[in-house]
Amino acid sequence: MDEQPQPAETESVTPEVMPSDEGDETTPQPAVTEPSKLIRIASMTRAMLEEVREAPLDEAGRERLLSIYEGSLEELKEVVSDDLKEELDAVFVPIQEHPTEAELRIAQAQLVGWLEGLFHGIQASLISQQMAASAQLDRMRQPKAIEPGSQEGNGLYL
Repeated sequence: MDEQPQPAETESVTPEVMPSDEGDETTPQPAVTEPSKLIRIASMTRAMLEEVREAPLDEAGRERLLSIYEGSLEELKEVVSDDLKEELDAVFVPIQEHPTEAELRIAQAQLVGWLEGLFHGIQASLISQQMAASAQLDRMRQPKAIEPGSQEGNGLYL
């Protein structure tokens, strides 16, 4: 009687994701960690600037606006990258304890302008990434030319 060879037992293999050997220094930190918080701060700052333009501020109003302005800067520092924090510190110098109405308006306008610039930068970055991804997809869709000496083909010729 002929014995049939037993098939070898197949072992299940599960892929495992291995951590990258690259350090964290090569992984770029996102410019904004909490976009929704950034948008809320920007909307609040813009609304406050428009409101300040409409009416004169008394001493209590100026103190309140200064408090909100300084709080907004601190909140922004919590959601932006280290390089943007450095930029905030360099661009926005501390305001004196009893600022004039004009100083507060200028500071608020500066903050709104900085935030709008940040948003435009983010939009430009997203558009650039979309264009790069589209170009890469187009390159992948193009048929590759058969290189001389390769064995690829449709098999019709010997």
